[in-house]
Amino acid sequence: MIRIELIANRSVQRDLIEALESLGEGFSYTLLPLAHGRARGRYRLGTATWPEENFVLLAYVSPELAREAADKVRGVIKKFPQEGIAFFTLPGGEALGEE
Repeated sequence: MIRIELIANRSVQRDLIEALESLGEGFSYTLLPLAHGRARGRYRLGTATWPEENFVLLAYVSPELAREAADKVRGVIKKFPQEGIAFFTLPGGEALGEE
C-alpha cells in the first residue's frame, strides 16, 4: 500500500481531481478542502494580503495505481506549471477496519 499526498493551489483542484478520478473506481481519496501555508517563499493564507489557498488530497493505493496517479498529476503540472502542485508518495502501512 502506498500513501499519496497531494498539496496544490485550489485554482487547480478540479483539474487534479478529474485527472485522478479518471483512474476509475479503484482510486478512493480523502479531500481536505482548505490548507494554509508557505512554500518556496509564497504564502497561501486566505487573507487580504495573501489570498490564495491550498487543498490537500490523501489516498492509499497499490504501487501500480500510485504510478498511474503520478502520471496524471504530471500532466496537470505541465498544464499549470506555476500553480504550486506537490505530489508525494510514502509507504502506506496496513489498513484496519475495512476490507
